[in-house]
Amino acid sequence: MSALDINAIVEAFDAVIPEDKRPAALHEPFFSGNEWVYVKECLDSTWVSYVGKYVDMFEKMLSEFTGVRLSIAVVNGTAALHMCMKLMGVKHGDEVLVPTLTFVATANAVSYCGAIPHFIDSEERTLGVDPEKLHSYLRKNAKIRKDGCYNHLTGRRIKAVVPVHVFGHPVDMEHLVDVCHEFRIALIEDAAESIGSYYKNRHTGHWGDIAALSFNGNKTITTGGGGAILTNNDEIGRQARHLTTTARIQHRWIIEHDVIGYNYRLPGLNAALGCAQMEQLPTFLERKRSLAKKYKRAFEGIEGVTFFTEPRFAKTNYWLNALLLDEKYSVYRDALLEATNNQGIMTRPAWELMHRLPMYHDCPCMDVSVSERLARRIINIPSSVSLGESYV
Repeated sequence: MSALDINAIVEAFDAVIPEDKRPAALHEPFFSGNEWVYVKECLDSTWVSYVGKYVDMFEKMLSEFTGVRLSIAVVNGTAALHMCMKLMGVKHGDEVLVPTLTFVATANAVSYCGAIPHFIDSEERTLGVDPEKLHSYLRKNAKIRKDGCYNHLTGRRIKAVVPVHVFGHPVDMEHLVDVCHEFRIALIEDAAESIGSYYKNRHTGHWGDIAALSFNGNKTITTGGGGAILTNNDEIGRQARHLTTTARIQHRWIIEHDVIGYNYRLPGLNAALGCAQMEQLPTFLERKRSLAKKYKRAFEGIEGVTFFTEPRFAKTNYWLNALLLDEKYSVYRDALLEATNNQGIMTRPAWELMHRLPMYHDCPCMDVSVSERLARRIINIPSSVSLGESYV
């Protein structure tokens, strides 16, 4: 077997990332609009907490952009996921199906509910949950009872599945919805990375019972920290807003709470930043698609490496771009990481697989051989908005 041509790969980056844009981070925020104006106005108004016009405005902009009827802005994507679990009835001792190829927040949110992550495999086509493989697995290992789906090996209820739109690439949701209906499993979309991504012409977040977004500093748009819960269900939306506002009963002066709530609402300062970012989101998405096209051209013809592109049924935001090494060249991954980082091009492998982390080592886990192969082969590459060019 010939060696991977690392020099050719490093040189391919020269066509995309010139010297004056190095060092190039994986994903930096981009502020070129009304960020200063809105944050200053928010400060001047003194409405810097979760009450004020910017929180309402940000939620309205999210709903208008995604087409999902209700948006509830919260402090971060992990809080959004935690609330999604609670609102879908995930309880202590339940199992929740989670891809092992994901960021740790997905599994942690399950644990916050006292539930157990049950790790499932992904497919190379999307990097997300493989619906067909999951269907076969559940047919062999699950039983349907009057009150839901149960793991016949552990005896625990399988309450939900959490597909993750990895790096912004949508999962094959239509097939997964069918699996959930057959096995009576709630569908919680981890759309943290996918604002601006569409599955069959509908924005992510439409397909599950509920969904979570993230606006961390490294996301396509940012509020510094921040996240949101998305739902088309009015009652779920009402509960989400109530629980994330410490479950306070609305009254002009009496302070009273009816259940255990959470102080999870997004502050106005962060929302002001988010409003300015939302105004620029269409341009950000254009620039990111332009960057993806440049990467695709640059790496065409280099043996052993492929630029990962959107599945045929989706339009992705290309939040975090990725190279896939051919399996036989995966042994050169770390050498390539070192060579690119030495040239001011920040690259990294995908997250450590969840079932390998010490706190999740003993959790239920299906055959995840595809995820294990992908983890050896994925290299994330610089994806900041500033590296792309607007089509305008």
